[in-house]
Amino acid sequence: MSEQPILRVNDLCTFYGRSQVLFDVGLSAPRRGAVAVLGRNGAGKTTLLKTIAGELRPQKGAVEIDGRPATRLPTEKRIRAGLGYVPQEQAVFGRLSVLDNLMIGAMSNRDKAAVDRVLQIFPKLADRLGQHAGTLSGGERKMLAIGRALLGEPKLLLLDEPTEGVWIGVIEEIVDRLAELAKDIGLVIVEQHLDLALRVSDFAYVLDRGRVALSGSSDEVRNDPQLLRLLAP
Repeated sequence: MSEQPILRVNDLCTFYGRSQVLFDVGLSAPRRGAVAVLGRNGAGKTTLLKTIAGELRPQKGAVEIDGRPATRLPTEKRIRAGLGYVPQEQAVFGRLSVLDNLMIGAMSNRDKAAVDRVLQIFPKLADRLGQHAGTLSGGERKMLAIGRALLGEPKLLLLDEPTEGVWIGVIEEIVDRLAELAKDIGLVIVEQHLDLALRVSDFAYVLDRGRVALSGSSDEVRNDPQLLRLLAP
């Protein structure tokens, strides 16, 4: 018997003011493995992650984390339920050192070994512990944001554009680390780099104007003739 998904999303309808952004969106994520969420700009990808994370309250629909209803839970309780979230922007505290950023992520986990494990995943950070996070390169800031989220020991990690603004040489490193993480926890990845997203993920959803227009295994989605039309600007 297959494991129960770590995340279930059913019929989400989310608004910004009077403007509806998500229309009956549903998806699920496994306890181990990655799910990609694709779509052109404005398709509703970030809104979906914010709704799952609790930053936005849906007008309709349900979010379930680890088998428990989470639709009405505030973000902090979702985090305690096993959710980690790396937003697209402002994911690190620029005026604080790399180490201080990590220690904020470790507020509920003061085990130094946990910080050491993050530094093993992202060894570049070990050489920057005393450096202000705002002076890091784009790729290093992404690594720091992911590492800080991992210190909360999430069962499910949401990542919004983890390779945006990252030099190509570092993108491969981040993607390799995400592939390793997906062996142990569930990942939901919003990503503009189509090939990278489908390489890491086992399953993919494509949003179009706030609706799921295409879904299936990553190979099925990659080879679907609708994909290029759905992603075209």
